[in-house]
Amino acid sequence: MFLSIPTHQRPGIRWATPLLFATLWLVYLWASTRPDDLQRELMRDWGALSGGLAPADLLHSWSDGGRWLRLLSALFLHADWAHLLGNLVFLLIFGLPAERSMGPWRFLLLFLLGGAFANLVAVLAIGAPDRLVIGASGAVSAVIGAYLALFPRARLGVVLPLGLFLEFVRAPASLLIGIWALLQVVFAYIGPAFGAVAWSAHIAGFLVGVAFAWASRPWIARRLRRQQGY
Repeated sequence: MFLSIPTHQRPGIRWATPLLFATLWLVYLWASTRPDDLQRELMRDWGALSGGLAPADLLHSWSDGGRWLRLLSALFLHADWAHLLGNLVFLLIFGLPAERSMGPWRFLLLFLLGGAFANLVAVLAIGAPDRLVIGASGAVSAVIGAYLALFPRARLGVVLPLGLFLEFVRAPASLLIGIWALLQVVFAYIGPAFGAVAWSAHIAGFLVGVAFAWASRPWIARRLRRQQGY
């Protein structure tokens, strides 16, 4: 199911990841400078709300008024700087190599569609009245899933505490991402014990990313052949 991508290719211009990085950061800076009342109103107006309805009723209530756009706008809202920083770090680590192989437009499509679908799944899974779903975690999870599908044999650097010292080691990306994905499933069942996090959005986004990269294999292969002059 995984696609192996050669690394000896001419690098193209990667603008989608830096653009998303800058947009997420600037939106947070702008929102954080608003008064508290305006910040809460901003979250309500542009965040995805669960509404506490049954799935069929919720989807019906969203059939008018453009509420579907909230699934996209919610990606660019974050509760605090730690929420934002985690998403930005993972976006850079996994987004730049994924964009290199997929191309900027396809990568941007993955981020937006994967994130919107992840938010929709979170909204349906939470089912509590007026629970806001915000943040780019679902979209970043889609990027992580695509990275795993594109680079199954890649290795990632990890800093491990060994006694009084920190040791830098390189571990298989499939192992690290696999552990991360398993934790998302576990936390989805534990729920509130680990904070108000939409774990279901992480799972949904990850699966979308894997499927998106898998479905894009023919297009990516043609793109790489063009880059290498074949």
